[in-house]
Amino acid sequence: MPPKHKTADERLQLRTSILDAARELFIERGIEATTMREIAKRIGYSPTSLYLHFQDKNDILRALCDTDFLSLATNLQSIMSIPDVRQRLSVLCDGYAEFALSHPNHYRLMFMTPQPAFDKAESKIQHGNPEQDAYAQLKFIVQDAFDGGHFRPELTNVDLIAQTLWAGIHGACSIQISKGNDNWVEWRPIAERISMMRETLMIGVMRPDQISR
Repeated sequence: MPPKHKTADERLQLRTSILDAARELFIERGIEATTMREIAKRIGYSPTSLYLHFQDKNDILRALCDTDFLSLATNLQSIMSIPDVRQRLSVLCDGYAEFALSHPNHYRLMFMTPQPAFDKAESKIQHGNPEQDAYAQLKFIVQDAFDGGHFRPELTNVDLIAQTLWAGIHGACSIQISKGNDNWVEWRPIAERISMMRETLMIGVMRPDQISR
């Protein structure tokens, strides 16, 4: 009897299962130590089934990065329409943190797991396009605020401002994800820590007369 052909929905579900299993194993074991055979075993399929969807392990990693980074940008997209640039920047920080803490495995792989460098041409995401690239969203808002004269006059590099804001929120999120369940620290609620980090960053980069407005 010939093998039953999978429907489009079944193929999509299998592809999603492969990506989810690979994400878990990349985090647990590291990317280099994970094999296609282990990914297949995790979902109860033969390695051959994986090669029907992906060329190799790096192809899976690229697909994961495209999927997860696009998901982040999509989650933040509505923030771009907020009229007030200061509010837009503040809400973007909160939205980024919400994504990180709601999708800890995604975030671990995206920003906390060493990865090989890929040529941007290999990605299906249009880097620099705010509809697909969360860093482009952040930089677009920072540029808008910079052009409007909202930052301290000594801050003259848009990339530096954007990357410092990103680093601050990332730090609060990554500590929560990696150490939030450890009881040797009397952790304050994560919402309070994110809020204080955001406000501290905003005070640090904004002109004093812009902070109280």
